[in-house]
Parts: sequence; C-alpha cells; structure tokens
Amino acid sequence: MEVRREEDIIGGVALLLILLLLGPPAAAQSPKLNDNYLRNIELCNGLDRASLEPRINGCTSLIDSGQGTPVALAVAYNNRGNAYATKGDYDRAIQDFDQSIKLNPTFAKPFNNRGVAYLKKGEYDLAIKALDEAIKLNPNYGGAFANRAGIYLKKNEYDRAARDYDEAIRLEPNLEAVWNGRCWTRAILGALQAALEDCNKALQLKPNDGATYDSRGLIYLKMGQLDAAIDDYNSALRSEPKLASALYGRGLAKLRKGDKAGGDTDISTAKTIQANIGDDFMRYGVQ
Repeated sequence: MEVRREEDIIGGVALLLILLLLGPPAAAQSPKLNDNYLRNIELCNGLDRASLEPRINGCTSLIDSGQGTPVALAVAYNNRGNAYATKGDYDRAIQDFDQSIKLNPTFAKPFNNRGVAYLKKGEYDLAIKALDEAIKLNPNYGGAFANRAGIYLKKNEYDRAARDYDEAIRLEPNLEAVWNGRCWTRAILGALQAALEDCNKALQLKPNDGATYDSRGLIYLKMGQLDAAIDDYNSALRSEPKLASALYGRGLAKLRKGDKAGGDTDISTAKTIQANIGDDFMRYGVQ
C-alpha cells in the first residue's frame, strides 16, 4: 500500500517574529528598504497564503540581500526549501535544508524537513538519519516522530512505526495523520480493537478521509465483518477511486461473501494500479 500517513513538510511557524527580531539595524535605517524587507519576510513566511513562486522569490531576496543574522537566514533557507518541496523539487529543497542546517546546526525543523524530502525521493535510510537528528535536537518534536513512523511503515518495520506513533500521539495528539497512521500500523500487527479506536478518532478529527476508511476497512476485513469492510472501502474509493488497497480489500471481502465476479473485478483492477498489491496483503496477514 502507498503510505500516505507521513506528516506534510512543516515550515516555520511564527517565524516572522524571529526574522524581524534578528534582522540587522540596517534594515531599519531606510524606510524603502524596510518596506521591501518586511514584504519579503511576509512572502517567505507564506503569509496571506502566498503562492509558491512569490514565497520562493521572497526568501531568495532575503538570502541575497546580505542582511540578517545566520539564524534568520537559516529560517529563510528552510522556508524556501519547504516551497521547493511542495513543488516536488526535492533536490533543490534538500540543498536549501542543508544550507539552513549549516547556518544553524541546532535548528530542528530543516532536519525534519530534509527527512521528509528524502522520504519523498524513496531514500529511506537518509530520511531516518535526518529525522533522528531532528528528534535528538528536539525530543518533543511530535511531527518528526510521525514522519519517522511513516518511513518505518515504508520499510515494513511495523513495531518501530507503532512506537514512534505512540510517541507522536503523546506529544501532539491533535496531529490528524498520527491517529490514522497508528490505526493502520495496529491493524497490520493484529491489535484490531485498539486500531479501530484509533481510526474512529482519526475520523473525528478529519471526517470523510479516504485513507482512514481504507485503514478501517482492513480492520473489519480481518475481523470478518465483511459488510462493514465493504462499506468502508466504498467510502475510501469515493474519495480516491484509484486506491489499490481499497479495491483489493473490497475484492477480498466480496469473494468471502460469495460475489466471485465482483471480487475478481476489484482485485484485477487493483493489480493494474499496483501489481504487487497481493504481496502487500499477505504481509498484512490477509489472503
């Protein structure tokens, strides 16, 4: 299954004040320069829901201006890296996160963000190494634990993923992705009732989420509650019609209910989307 449970890359939160406070006196000496500097800060921080190119340009202007302390510039590189990552330009994003880390090696966010960029590139060991550093710098960084859990899911290291989700939930229980992530992990490990509680919590936080219905469908399938499984897989597919795991799971449920034609159709369709989906379900304990 495609793991969609890692936290989105997190940029600077309330970093505008950091840039303002750490900006050099020269920024305050010229009203025109001050206005431009402040506007670039706003763009770089993504205020007013600035689109990606203005955000990148704002950060670039701050970086190229020669103003700002190393700590402030580290924030600008981190924010520009986030914008590049959102565009899917992970190599340029990683370069910016690297530069942010060089300027401020105690800044946990670019380590976290670099980890997510490596995850998106499929370079899991490098991703874990970066997230290990983020957690070392900030042991209370719930998002970094959630991101590392998502990588352990990709590596099929479910016990490690479960432990990281436990820690992420302890630290930041309002993160939507962690409840569904732990639900999915517990479903694979066979802790079905606990998994069901996690999925229900996830749906309270984010109703109609296709990934969570997919996770809960797996739970009901493993419980033998076939009608409930089919209902949840239907809900997942309404949100994500090409979600291979939901199609395959629904196909298995239909087969168990005696609907061979419907089951075979779903399974065949799932395999055209993800050829190895049957192997995944065998690893989940379902055939």
